[in-house]
Amino acid sequence: MTSPLAFGHCNFVCTNFTPTKNTQWVKDTLGVEIPLEFPSESYPGFASPIVVQSHQTQRVASGLAKFGLIPAWAKDDKIARHTYNARSETASQKPSFRSAWRNRQFGLVLCDNFYEPSYESGKAVRWKIERADQQPFGIACLWDRWTDPSSGELVVSFSMLTVNADEHPVMNQFHKPGDEKRTPVIISPEYHGAWLGAQLDEAKDWMSWHHMPSLKASASPRIAL
Repeated sequence: MTSPLAFGHCNFVCTNFTPTKNTQWVKDTLGVEIPLEFPSESYPGFASPIVVQSHQTQRVASGLAKFGLIPAWAKDDKIARHTYNARSETASQKPSFRSAWRNRQFGLVLCDNFYEPSYESGKAVRWKIERADQQPFGIACLWDRWTDPSSGELVVSFSMLTVNADEHPVMNQFHKPGDEKRTPVIISPEYHGAWLGAQLDEAKDWMSWHHMPSLKASASPRIAL
């Protein structure tokens, strides 16, 4: 399936990823079970598994959430077309994300890999990015709850947090020449708990690629529309 959003504007990084179905890894690293009824590839608007933690009880839980954050104040879900990535430098100030940030609604998007466009050939060709050891990983996200005014349905949604990657050894090669290079913030397993329970002054410290696990990239050709 090809999404028209597969490669977005330079402000957007990950618009297409593979949610993990490695239940044993999730159980071993986070101690939770994930639901398994979700698409094998995710695009904005698709449901994918995320992990969150209660600040009152510290209980970790997993569930499905839509890719593209819908803030509680939104009149409809159309805003999600523009909120699937959140720039970590400004998330605490932007209207779409500031409530989730200030309420410490930090989560992890559980992935096997994600995709970015390489323009080395002169055209946007899809490349796959994964951990060098090919293990699943968690991408830092913000999440929020929104009630659909037309149906009363409670919708949980999320946005991946991103940082500058101009100097990242792998992520500095993607997107159009001249565009700022960005990467989703991958949280190494040993830091999952620290991120999920981070205080506001600590959360900014995690918004860096320097603590991320080693990545590798390989061509996974699909010419962008």
